[in-house]
Amino acid sequence: MRVQTALRALSAAGIALGVGLGTVAAAGADGPGSPWWSHQQALFVETDNASANTVLSYRRASDGTISYEGTYATGGLGATAAGATADPLASQGGLTLVNNNQELIAVNAGSNTVTVFSVQGTRLTPIQQISSGGLFPDSVASNGRFVAVLNAGGAGSVAEFALFGGQLVPLPGQTRSLGLSNTTPPDFHHGVGEVAYTPDGSFLVITTKLSTNGYDVFSVAGNGALGVSPVFSPAVNALPFSFVFDGAGNIVATEASNSSVSTYQVNTNGSLTNLGTVSDGAKALCWISGANGYFYGDNAGSGTVSSFDESSSGAPQLVNATAATAHAGTTDSTISPDGQFLYVESGGAGTIDVYAIGAGGTLTQIETLFNIPVASEGIAAS
Repeated sequence: MRVQTALRALSAAGIALGVGLGTVAAAGADGPGSPWWSHQQALFVETDNASANTVLSYRRASDGTISYEGTYATGGLGATAAGATADPLASQGGLTLVNNNQELIAVNAGSNTVTVFSVQGTRLTPIQQISSGGLFPDSVASNGRFVAVLNAGGAGSVAEFALFGGQLVPLPGQTRSLGLSNTTPPDFHHGVGEVAYTPDGSFLVITTKLSTNGYDVFSVAGNGALGVSPVFSPAVNALPFSFVFDGAGNIVATEASNSSVSTYQVNTNGSLTNLGTVSDGAKALCWISGANGYFYGDNAGSGTVSSFDESSSGAPQLVNATAATAHAGTTDSTISPDGQFLYVESGGAGTIDVYAIGAGGTLTQIETLFNIPVASEGIAAS
């Protein structure tokens, strides 16, 4: 009740918390009479530029190919985690579409802020830049009504917001320290890797990478209130990095130390039960995306993409150790909402590789873009 009361009181103030930002194009409200471009399918990429962070916008054609549309300033600064090269944020989810793709949230790791854009097709309008609630924000998650921002710097933290009228309103008392031993900027092997709500919205899951080699799971009440402290579960393999959920709501996670995928059932008390693990034999499997019962792991050290599925018991199974050959420093990836195309970002080479997803989860390369800024990280498709 206290959170709901505070939300009503802050709803108007939430607008004041945003700061003015520039944009390369103005966008009108989406609706029956809106311009044709407001219904275009899009791909967005974050540059993480330390001088002026930007989001690149691309139009997605019906055949999956992409073409550049524009560049939009976040108004904040990017940053690079200590020791990182191709993957400046060393995380998954730094660029996230929320509210049925009506808004896009980008982290500004160098400014300790996040920027909210309104989305009309391929065009973005900056709405708000707001404190992330911690140091070096690197991942954003949403379950519709609430948004969580993960901060990797220092002791690490997660801050929760309400999404109100397209803007973020901080929920009072809903910032939690993770108690990690780290630095600012964080060491790329020790800063937290990803935050995400479980599909039913009842838990918030965080990967801790080498800091504690496990998963922090916070309970989430109906009003958004987080548990006082997380339930910790150790990873089967070291360096748990990123994850998605399967159709049963189980965690499908990358554990980079031995380039593995592990699956976990989320129990009613927030603890995790391991269902299985398998390695692809490659190097630095860190990022993962999934569609149609198949999962695609990006191997940063090998420049390849591996494919996986699951057994009837939910254990991960390696389908193809080299489902696709990408480029140096393969990092983040995303899948089109219809599940037909995979977009893989390679921060080491400055490329985006586009693949058609076929029967049995096969990948067929259809395009490569070579003009992406090197060491970009963060990708989302609408």
